[in-house]
Amino acid sequence: MSLLSIEGLTVSYGGEPAVRGLSLSVEPGEIVALVGESGSGKSTVAFAAMGLLPKSAATSGVVTVARQELGALAPRDLDRLRGRTVSMIFQEPLSALNPAMRIGAQVAEAIRLHARVSRREADARAGELLARVGLPAEVAPPSRYPHALSGGQRQRVAIAIAIAAEPSLLIADEPTTALDVTTQAHVLALLRRLVAEDGMGLLLVSHDLAVVADMADRILVMKDGALVEEGAPAGLLASPREAYTRTLVASARHAPVRTAPREGAPLLEVWGITRRHGALLAVDDASFTVGRGETVGLVGESGSGKTTLLRTILALDPPQGGDVLLGGESIVRARGAELRRLRRNVQAVFQDPGGSLDPRWRVEHIVAEPLHLLDGRIDGPERRRRVEQALEQVGLSAADADRFPHQFSGGQRQRVAIARALIVEPALVVLDEAVSALDVSVRARILDLLADLSGRLGLSYLFVSHDLAMMRHVADRLVVLRQGRIVEQGRTADILARPTHAYTAELLAATPDLDAALKRRAAQA
Repeated sequence: MSLLSIEGLTVSYGGEPAVRGLSLSVEPGEIVALVGESGSGKSTVAFAAMGLLPKSAATSGVVTVARQELGALAPRDLDRLRGRTVSMIFQEPLSALNPAMRIGAQVAEAIRLHARVSRREADARAGELLARVGLPAEVAPPSRYPHALSGGQRQRVAIAIAIAAEPSLLIADEPTTALDVTTQAHVLALLRRLVAEDGMGLLLVSHDLAVVADMADRILVMKDGALVEEGAPAGLLASPREAYTRTLVASARHAPVRTAPREGAPLLEVWGITRRHGALLAVDDASFTVGRGETVGLVGESGSGKTTLLRTILALDPPQGGDVLLGGESIVRARGAELRRLRRNVQAVFQDPGGSLDPRWRVEHIVAEPLHLLDGRIDGPERRRRVEQALEQVGLSAADADRFPHQFSGGQRQRVAIARALIVEPALVVLDEAVSALDVSVRARILDLLADLSGRLGLSYLFVSHDLAMMRHVADRLVVLRQGRIVEQGRTADILARPTHAYTAELLAATPDLDAALKRRAAQA
């Protein structure tokens, strides 16, 4: 008996097809991966399998979960099915979690919806689940709110909620996109164990071919809403039949052509930054530099202090000690017009586009927001021209300026955020997991764009990422952060070939590798 059976699914919005006649199945104990570019229909299929498509969606076909046809169920029966029989891990944890509820209460709520247990028993079980996904009380107490967690920690809370009622089918929509490599390895091992031990079926939506090569029993490749190729990882990824699949595999191995950093004084200087959150020492005496035209990668686990350090560099949070110099001028001590001038030269792309884009604004307004930092007034036609140019630079169309963020996929929303950062042509761009939500082909184009801008304009990047495989190709130097302290820094090639700290070696060992995964699959065949 299939846990999930989809037959001839077609979904359209306003007459535009999002999914075209798709059929798939997931058996007990099986992991099926859906891969494809942003907008290919992967998430639409996932929402259809949960019965969560909006009323505006025109659908045909049959979706059956555990022998129950979703289209024939009453709303109350569908609510009982969700969570207990089928559950979902959503792509953006900041949007999926309730900002007004403590994390322990959110997990306990999911437990009590499907089991007759006391509040105390639910709270105890919630603590166990949080610990199981890597958030024991000493790391993130159940009393914390989502805003007090890192992006990766929020995703772990979302996973705990999804598995709270022990469903037989789990749909995971980019479940490890926001996670660092060691946490990702832990979560993937947990999902794999649930499948193996409990006979759970897993539909895994992902753009990370290295992850699906290691995890999936079958891979389905989608393009423009249709299935183009299906097969086992060892055959499909090693010898793809379709040109589109070959393009995805090539993009996963893509290394942008980069120019050498310019000589001279550094653009960014970080000296002895210390930042506390109450009794927690989030950043402890951090010092490093970024040269003109240089890309420096900042790596470390969730909660290591990366985002806190970035917020200090951006003058969003004041440090308790140390200084940050941009072009030799202190951005920490700057105020008023001076701070506005310095901020024009440093822009940011944040980790979660769902939280950084105003849902009430059209994209034109969002992308044009930093233009107020420029000298002089920009009229409407010029503003529109600059917005359209920025959108086209990141692979979107000029017409997208008239849309709202909710009308885009997660990867497309992140491209909007990147366009917003580039529109004022800053000297330094701070990228907080800026490409982690992008599919491999779009990521390759964005990395090429960033490399081209750096070469032509001398643009510098401070690139926070958990993807050490990508950092190998894009960063000139690496800074490794652990529990708020820099434990290692130096040339990327040297650190990855000969790490001097055990923590760096641990990160390397946990990094997914497409070619290594395919070799393991071939050896098992």
